[in-house]
Formats: sequence, structure tokens, C-alpha cells
Amino acid sequence: MSVQSHLQELQRRHAALDTEISKELASPASDPLRLAELKRRKLVLKDQIAKLRPATVH
Repeated sequence: MSVQSHLQELQRRHAALDTEISKELASPASDPLRLAELKRRKLVLKDQIAKLRPATVH
């Protein structure tokens, strides 16, 4: 798997977790532990994405 395709897969999974978090927040019976786990997984993906992205010049 190329770096670019791996990056795209991580971004896809990050977006899917974002959707899942939104659904959990909208649920009247949302589980705080599940929500915390989803947010933790999303943060891990965000860190992985940041490491793979080329550094931008400011």
C-alpha cells in the first residue's frame, strides 16, 4: 500500500468515526464510555494522519 493510499484510508476511517460520534451524541441513550473510546480512536487516527502528511511551509 502506498503512503498516499494509506493516508486516504486513514482519512476515510477518521471521517467514519466523526459520523459515528455525531450519531452517538444525537442518541438520547448515548454511552459516555463508548463516546470516549470513539473520540480516542479518532485522535489516534488524527495523529497518524499528521505524521504521514508532508510538512507544509509556513
